[in-house]
Amino acid sequence: MKRNSNRRPEKTAGRKVVRLRGAGKTIVLGVTGSIAAYKSAELASLLVKQGHQVFGVMTHDATEFITPLTLQTLSKNPVMTSFFDEKENWRPGHIELADRANLLLIAPATANVIAELAHGLANHPLAAIALATRAPILIAPAMNGKMWSHPATTENVEILKSRGVEFIGPEEGMLACGYEGLGRLWKVDDIAFRAEFLLARQENLIA
Repeated sequence: MKRNSNRRPEKTAGRKVVRLRGAGKTIVLGVTGSIAAYKSAELASLLVKQGHQVFGVMTHDATEFITPLTLQTLSKNPVMTSFFDEKENWRPGHIELADRANLLLIAPATANVIAELAHGLANHPLAAIALATRAPILIAPAMNGKMWSHPATTENVEILKSRGVEFIGPEEGMLACGYEGLGRLWKVDDIAFRAEFLLARQENLIA
């Protein structure tokens, strides 16, 4: 059989991207002040490759670990770090993002932000979006193992789970603080896959 000489060979990507029915949605990616914040860049890039619109929302502490410009470049969308960003009319307001979101993904999530969400605090855009959105919420914690196992954190996680918030991780390993234990951010590929799963599940529920 004669081969079609006009057909170009397909390029194979280094990372296998799995597209489920949830592709092409709006994901608000929350980034908090953890040393693992740098991994949010890889996560944003992967979600964009999967065909999603990604809007980064960073806490003030997160900007000490990774610049908003990095997330803006990778997501090709403005990044919100403060309520005062909303003075610039080209940026989506936090309520608009809460309404547009098909998924709120917070990765990494610190013990402090988990506590804020559990108790309904809204003193920065990410916490306000979490309070206002009706989209599914997926949280990927990253913190010191002792902080993760503290009864206060355990209680806050259970409160959020009882409200339908989903968690992925943390995993066990060597932590930035020098301890080895449970507290590392879950693998970025797995976080992206869980996000796809939740988007597809939500699409099926709406259908």
